[in-house]
This record gives sequence, structure tokens and C-alpha cells, in this order.
Amino acid sequence: MAAASKIILNGPSNNVNLSQKFQVVHNGEIYNHEELRRSTLKDYQLRTRCDSEAIIFLYEKERDGMMCTQLDGVFAIALIYEEEFLAARDPIGVKPLYYGIDKDGRYLFSSEMKAIEGTCQENQMTTFPPGFFWTPTTGFVRYYEPLWYQPSNATLGINFDALRNALIKATHKRLMSDAPIGVLLSGGLDSSLVSSIAMKEMRRRGLQLRSFSIGLDESSPDAVAARRVAEFVGTEHYEFHFTIQEGIDCIRKLIWHLETYDVTSVRASVPMYFLSEKISSLGIKVVLSGEGADEIFGGYLYFHNAPNDDEFQKETIRRVQLLSTADCLRADKSCMAHALEVRVPFLDKAFLDVAMLTHPKHRRPAPRGTDSTHHVEKWLLRAAFDTPVDPYLPEEILWRQKEQFSDGVGYSWIDQLMNHCAQQVTDEQMSKASELFPFNTPHSKEAFYIRSIFHEHFPSDNAAKTVLKWIPKWQENEDPSGRASKNHVNTKEDVQNKNDAIAMAKHSHMKTQRQHQRLSEPLQA
Repeated sequence: MAAASKIILNGPSNNVNLSQKFQVVHNGEIYNHEELRRSTLKDYQLRTRCDSEAIIFLYEKERDGMMCTQLDGVFAIALIYEEEFLAARDPIGVKPLYYGIDKDGRYLFSSEMKAIEGTCQENQMTTFPPGFFWTPTTGFVRYYEPLWYQPSNATLGINFDALRNALIKATHKRLMSDAPIGVLLSGGLDSSLVSSIAMKEMRRRGLQLRSFSIGLDESSPDAVAARRVAEFVGTEHYEFHFTIQEGIDCIRKLIWHLETYDVTSVRASVPMYFLSEKISSLGIKVVLSGEGADEIFGGYLYFHNAPNDDEFQKETIRRVQLLSTADCLRADKSCMAHALEVRVPFLDKAFLDVAMLTHPKHRRPAPRGTDSTHHVEKWLLRAAFDTPVDPYLPEEILWRQKEQFSDGVGYSWIDQLMNHCAQQVTDEQMSKASELFPFNTPHSKEAFYIRSIFHEHFPSDNAAKTVLKWIPKWQENEDPSGRASKNHVNTKEDVQNKNDAIAMAKHSHMKTQRQHQRLSEPLQA
């Protein structure tokens, strides 16, 4: 597996014969390995400080794939213990993992599809499902099935303290690193909150934190917002730029790294690919990022069109469960192309339990034109961190509307990419799209162009079937760009309406805070 740590131990350990040999290949990070050493594994003599060693001894103790429930982290694991074999993937699929069967019936596992694509039989290769483990005797077994998988379990009331504290703890946990650490700061709500939380903790430790942003130029929406956040929270900020031509020129190489033809992922991965290259060149090995919040809190603009609370809840569950096919894939592969590890606090298991079990009426953005005060996307998250006494963010950032990352680096990036693709693909080629690509047939010249490059790199049907396209729901078109949604702020009238909605949301927040303080309502299971 790519970017993996490998430990092979021969010799004595508790209850292990001298002749035994066991090994693990692990791509990822186990955040609670020190805690496991002090508790579950206290009677074992671990020989290194590597988090991967805890996996070996935990399996030795449990001898069951359900040991994965005790791991707090992100991982793709292949483990051999005597004659036993185990493969497993983290609960959300932050780390990639593929599996397949070759002509001799052997099972193959890899963090990169390209390593096994040419070896597996037809229809015998796919992505390893998140939250599962696999052994030759049990096959696939789901080990992660939280309460929030069932929509009806989301019954909790508003608890700003619980939500805020869970994210703070999740962020602090991910600051564990022997290598220099930074934070990806787009200037949007999610990465800005992570940056602020991390900087507060680093300052407490007497350390500095470096933040990084990218755009087409200094006037890019994200670049402007990121500078404001960095100044406010006190990070040492680095801003980089790329040209549209550079973005277009890197598409072919980028798709080889990403192993996807999903238009949304490719669009957003271009700036992330350039940014991670710059960060890595500065000696930074680990960065925090804000992936996951939009799926949890319904941050995408199409969520305004959710017909009711129940459908909203179902869609957020579906989006979180599919993160491994989109944002997690993009973040991991575009950054690991330059040996940069990405950590995502919003996808912490404990944070998910608080956020996803909160009733959808408190997370759902209201449709435009209604009397609800919850017009602003991710209202609950914004309100939880609206703390005037010790503010986390400037108000204009805390209540800023969502931008897709590919939009926020500069709107002309998407426009020029689409124009380039239109020049590369003829109408005649488009007319034959269903013949050339019967699975996930591209319906635009941009999608056709990206799919064609993917097919050059990965020509098998197996490869094509590993990709799931990101398509917004309850939207009048399938364009993934936030600008394609009727809920995007464009005109002066839109801006005024948005400002009115923000004012209403903040008024609702203050009212809710007063009620919360009076009632001191405990969380209900």
C-alpha cells in the first residue's frame, strides 16, 4: 500500500511463541495508540513508539476484526498474524483502499487502484468499503455502525457546548505529530474554524502554526478571506497563486494521481495539488483541513431545497457515507501526491456522534422565502462558535456563504477549464459518448475530456466502475458548482437578502442561547 508504515516483529511478546511472525502494513494514523498502550495493551511489551505497532498487539489480544472499533484514527490496514489475514478500512474512508481478485483467485489489496488494476479479473476489482474489515473466513464484516446511520435516531436538541467541545477535542487530537504541522486555510467557515481552534492550542503550547491558501490571484474570494482569518487568529500565513494555464496543463498528471473522473473532484483537486506541492517543499508533513462539515450540516447550497427534515437527514447521512468517493479522495490523493498527510477533525467519530444525532430541524438551512430564521447554511455550527467574549473568527467570516473550493480560488478557473474542454472535444465525439463510455456516460464536454484522460490511464471497466459521480440533489441541473444553484448570492439584491438572512440567523442564535442558558437542557440519548 502507498504511503504506509510496515513493522515486522520476530521474537517474544506476551503469549507469543518465539517462532511466531506477524506484520502489518498500515496507511494512516491511530490517534489513540498511546491510550491503548496505557490501557488495553498495558500487559504487552511494545518495542517502538510507532502507532502501527499498537495495531499488531491489539489484534494479538483480540484475534478478531472487531478490534477496529477500538481504533480512533484513519487507516487502511493489511495484517498477517501467523496464518491469519485481516484487511480493514477506517469508518469514513478517509484513507483509500482497493481490493480485487486475480486470475488465480488471489485477493489483492492496495491504497492505489493503479497497483492492481491490470491484474484483477473483469468485474473483480472495486473500492474497499469504509467501516468494514475482511478476512478469508468471514468475508466483509461491518464493524462501524453508529446510531446516526438510522435517520430516526437524530433527536438531540441544540447543545452548543457539546458541539463546540467535540470539535475542539477532535482538532487537538490531530495536532499529534513528530513532523512539522500546518493547516489548509481556504477562508471558508470550515477550514477557518479548524485554523482558529488549532492556533489557540498551539499558542497555549508556546508554538506557532503555519496556514496556507491558494488562488488565481490576490483578489480570489478565498485568498481575501484567508488573509483576514490568518490575521485575526494569528497564524504565520503563506499565500500561493497558480495560473489557469498551469491548472489546465496539470490535469492529465492529476487524474493519474486522483484515480477518478468525477468532475467536482478534478476541479477542486487542481488548486489543492498545487498547494500541497508548495507546502511539502517547505518541510511541512501534516496539515489539518475542513472536509466533512458541508456533508454533516447540509452546507451545500442545494440543501436549501430539501423538502423536509427527514429527507434532509437521509441526504446528510448519504453524503457522509460517500465522502470516501469525493472530498476524502480528493484531499488524500492530491496531497499525498506530494507526501503531505491531511487530517480532518470534522470526521472524528465522537464529533459525528454529537453533530449527526442533533435533530435535522436544527441543522437544515430553510428554503428561501420562508419565515424561518435558519436561512444560512450550517447555522448550528456557526452559532456554536459565535462566542463574543473570546471570538474564534471575525463575524464576516463566521457567517460567510459557502463557496465550492474550485469556485473560491477564482470563478474564472471553472469557466476557463470548461472553455478549454469545449475546444478539445468535438460535437461528433459527444454524440458517441454513450458508445465509448456506457458506464457513467459523460453529458458535458468537460466531463468527456476528463473521462477520456482517465480512460487513457486506466482503460479497464474495473477502473471505471470504482468512480461515483458527485451530483447535487434537489437542484434544477447537475452542475456541481455552487454558482449553479439558485441559492448562490450573485446580485446586489441577493447580497441584501443574504445579509437579512444572516441578521435573522444571528438573532435566532442569541434567542436560542438565552433559552439554552435558562433551561440547561441535557443531551438526550
